[in-house]
Amino acid sequence: MSNVTKRNLVEKVAIRTGLTQVDTKIVLDRFLEALSDSLARGNGIEIRGFGRFKIREKKPRTARNPRTNEVIEVKAGIKPIFEPASQLKKRVNQAGKKG
Repeated sequence: MSNVTKRNLVEKVAIRTGLTQVDTKIVLDRFLEALSDSLARGNGIEIRGFGRFKIREKKPRTARNPRTNEVIEVKAGIKPIFEPASQLKKRVNQAGKKG
């Protein structure tokens, strides 16, 4: 199993849509830019049948470095997360069963 790159996505979408790879890359870049901008403003994005992108606030906490056993203070922050839709989970599980 290997990772699919942005370039792979552009190639696949271009073939399926009949758009040029240049046009497809522009569309994909604008989509990712809109997604990032929305999350940066604190808004989530829901794509029905695929999943939700949202942000989660993380509280400050005390952690421990497993190598040195040193106690570390981790600052509060915001973390982007993805929650897959049930349709996506189902499709991935079915594909996994096929091998």
